Amino acid sequence: MTKNGLPDNIRACLFDLDGVITKTAVVHAAAWKEAFDAFLREREGEDFRPFDAAGDYEEYVDGKPRADGVRSFLASRGIELPEGRPDDPPDKPTVRGLGNRKNETLLEKIRTDGVEAYEDTLRYIDGVRAEGMRTAVVSSSANCRDVLRAIGAESLFDVRIDGVVAAERRLPGKPRPDTFLAAARDLGVEPSEAAVFEDALAGMDAGRSGHFGYVVGVDRVGQADALRAHGADRVVEDLSELEVAE
Repeated sequence: MTKNGLPDNIRACLFDLDGVITKTAVVHAAAWKEAFDAFLREREGEDFRPFDAAGDYEEYVDGKPRADGVRSFLASRGIELPEGRPDDPPDKPTVRGLGNRKNETLLEKIRTDGVEAYEDTLRYIDGVRAEGMRTAVVSSSANCRDVLRAIGAESLFDVRIDGVVAAERRLPGKPRPDTFLAAARDLGVEPSEAAVFEDALAGMDAGRSGHFGYVVGVDRVGQADALRAHGADRVVEDLSELEVAE
């Protein structure tokens, strides 16, 4: 094992953004809740069943590209919407429109409250880079670059595969492994030489199906057993738990 708690063959680390690097997973969940609840209220009236910012978020939207999250949650309620266009306005009853409503809400929350990083993760990234490992951020978010700039962390990553890059390259999102595989390829390593750091169950599935060398589940919300069941080699609440005392 390296002093950062990874197998000796690992040459690169691939980090999810929300919930691993930044404390934005709860902000995403709140934005999804506002968007879905407004939509359901308009559709079903005041007796609608609200979106659960814990259970529904983890099951249907966490870690997935925005449109996939919309489709997945609506399917759980037996609702189908037209796909629409990427530039649909937030009040248009389409998959893209509802996704844009969520993103508009998210950006307003970020503008109002700012973005906070997990300091344990930033220290850990500094540590693995000091060991000579290469690093990538792999996120379904189209706002990834702006968030990294907001916390002053853009320079910590040799490669960025986010929602913008995935769309340009036509990469399917998590739980498919394609975005993580693209990051490993861009870093010049085999999947077996890369470690994945994820907090979402969809990200665990991606790490497992991509046959990565090590998959770390980051448990910020008390779902350790689920992370293990979805393929984590190790589960930690804080990345400092991985560090080996000298």
